[in-house]
Amino acid sequence: MQLRFWSVESATSAKNGKTSAAKRAEAAESGSTSPFVSPRGSRSRPRDGRGPKDTARASYQALVKPGAPRRWAVRGLIAAVVGLCTGFLTQDWRIGAVFGVGTLVFFVVRSSRQSDVPQWQRPSAAQRRTEVQLRVMERLGYRVLHARRISDGNGQIDHFIVGRRGAFAIDSESWDKRLPLRNKLEKLYHGRFSKNERIDEALEEARNAERLISAELGRTISVRAALAIYGPSMPWDSHRLRGVDIITGTKVRKWLRSGQDRLSPEEIEEIHQAAERVLPPAY
Repeated sequence: MQLRFWSVESATSAKNGKTSAAKRAEAAESGSTSPFVSPRGSRSRPRDGRGPKDTARASYQALVKPGAPRRWAVRGLIAAVVGLCTGFLTQDWRIGAVFGVGTLVFFVVRSSRQSDVPQWQRPSAAQRRTEVQLRVMERLGYRVLHARRISDGNGQIDHFIVGRRGAFAIDSESWDKRLPLRNKLEKLYHGRFSKNERIDEALEEARNAERLISAELGRTISVRAALAIYGPSMPWDSHRLRGVDIITGTKVRKWLRSGQDRLSPEEIEEIHQAAERVLPPAY
């Protein structure tokens, strides 16, 4: 199946008559340190007086969970002990090394599959599967908040993401894979059951987040709503319906790159901090 995403950068470059490489070269000559080319020009220094390096350092520190270095030191020690004991018992250091490395790999895989939200620890939780994908996006500079509720209303956003392509609100759903998913007259059906109510809920949550964050920042921002669906096969990777993107659950990272906004690192951090204040944790 061919992916149906369009490259926003290619379309923009063709329209302006310049390639992305040319834009980056111009940015380098002008002395800009931003990894992105912003169509609105250079941004002023943040209100709190922090520069891009300070923002990047704060972003990196936010990705390192409290106590993570200590936990990995303990795991490394356990792997070393397993390797030494196995090598001593078998009288072959190579077998011991294999067991030691295997123990460390086990810890890495187990850690990558764990969720930061206890309610998502179930193996079948769709939210946990999306969370695992978003960890990769965090390494690329995206900021992510999980399980956030609307402070002045009902509803919960499973994943709020802000990156260089914009701000996004994603709800993850796990539906029966035996029932087909189809779009009929701008209505989404899972088998014979209408899912329009769930789509409208996702749109309302995104609009409320958009309203709260805009009021907090004192300027208008846009939040793109989406439903990430796991289980049933879909005839598309991403399909916009009733103002919400219906996406295949395994294509979340690809969908995030299709955003049309262009945010600077300072804007990303500003929106993320505002979202933390106005969207409290649900658990």
